[in-house]
Amino acid sequence: MNRPLMTARGDGEGFDRRIEPFRTELLAYCYRMLGSAHDAEDLVQDTYLRAWRAREQYDDARSSLRTWLYRIATNACLTALKVHGRRPLPSGLVAASDPLGPLVQGEHAAWLQPLPDSLLDAGDPARTVIDRGSLRLAFAAALQHLSARQRGALILRDVLSFSASETAEILGTTVVSVNSSLQRARTRVKEAGVQRERVNEPSAAEQRAWVERYMEAFGRADVEGLKRLLSEDVIMEMPPMLNWFSGRGNYGLFMEWVFAAAGKDWLLKEVAANGGQPGFAAYQRVGDGYSLHTLQIFTVTDEGISRNSVFQDFDIHATFGLAAKLDDQGLAIAGA
Repeated sequence: MNRPLMTARGDGEGFDRRIEPFRTELLAYCYRMLGSAHDAEDLVQDTYLRAWRAREQYDDARSSLRTWLYRIATNACLTALKVHGRRPLPSGLVAASDPLGPLVQGEHAAWLQPLPDSLLDAGDPARTVIDRGSLRLAFAAALQHLSARQRGALILRDVLSFSASETAEILGTTVVSVNSSLQRARTRVKEAGVQRERVNEPSAAEQRAWVERYMEAFGRADVEGLKRLLSEDVIMEMPPMLNWFSGRGNYGLFMEWVFAAAGKDWLLKEVAANGGQPGFAAYQRVGDGYSLHTLQIFTVTDEGISRNSVFQDFDIHATFGLAAKLDDQGLAIAGA
C-alpha cells in the first residue's frame, strides 16, 4: 500500500538522502531556464528548502520524487523569470559592429552567463548523467528567445525526456497546452539555427587541442596564427559590451587592436564551462603581476573555432573561482 514518503518528523534525515542525488541535474535545469549560474544555484537552494517544508505532503502514489522536485524547481524558475526576464548575448540583440569601432557598454541589465563545469561535478562523485550538449552557450542563448513556459516545455520534453503528461504536471497545465508550447519552442529554436545535437562537434580532446593552439598563438600575440584556427564565419562577442562581429578578417583586426592597446604580455589559465566547452582566463600584465582581464569560452567545430564568447564581469569570474591577480609564477596574490 502506497503512503506519503514522510509521515513523521524523525524521517527528515532519510528524506535528505533521497532528494540529494537530484541536486546536480536540478542545477543544470535551473541554469537552462535562467541562463545564470548564480540564479541557478540560488533556485536549487530554494527548491530544496521548499521541498523540505512540504516533505510531509509528498505522496509517491501520485508522482515520482523526481517529478515532484522538478515541479517545485519549475515553479521557482517561473517566478524568477517574471523578475529577471531573458538573458541574451549581444549577437541575439543588436546588429554586428565595426571591429575597430568604439566599445559600447550595453544598457541591458542581465546577460547570459557561462556555467562552470566545476559546479556540475562538485559534490557529485557519481557524475550524474546530464545532457551536456543542451548546456552549450549557443543552445542556452537560443532558449532565451522563448517564453518561460515554452522554455520549460522544450527542456522537460526534448532534453529531460519527461512524458507529455509528466510535463503538464510539472508545469501545472494540460497536455494540449504542453504540446502547443513545445511546437512553438521547437520552431523558434530551429529559426535561430541552433541544434542541441552536436552534429559537427569534435571530441573533447580535439576541442581542447584547438584551444591550446589558440592559447599558444595568443601568448605570442600572433594574430595570423589565431586566424588560422578560426572558422570562416567565426563570431566574437563580449558582454557587457554590445559589440560583436563575424569573420576571420574582422576578428584579426580586433585582436590587432587588443594587443596594441593592452600589450603582448599575458598569462592564461585553462577553464571549462557549459558541459565541456574549453576556454581560458586571460590575465594582462599590470606592474609586477598580472590582473584578470577576461574569461573566454570557445565553441569548436570541425572547421575550427566558430565562436569566442568573452566575459568581462567580476561576478562571473568569481563563479569560476578565478583570482583577481597573479604573480609571475601564476600563483594568486593574497589579498588582491
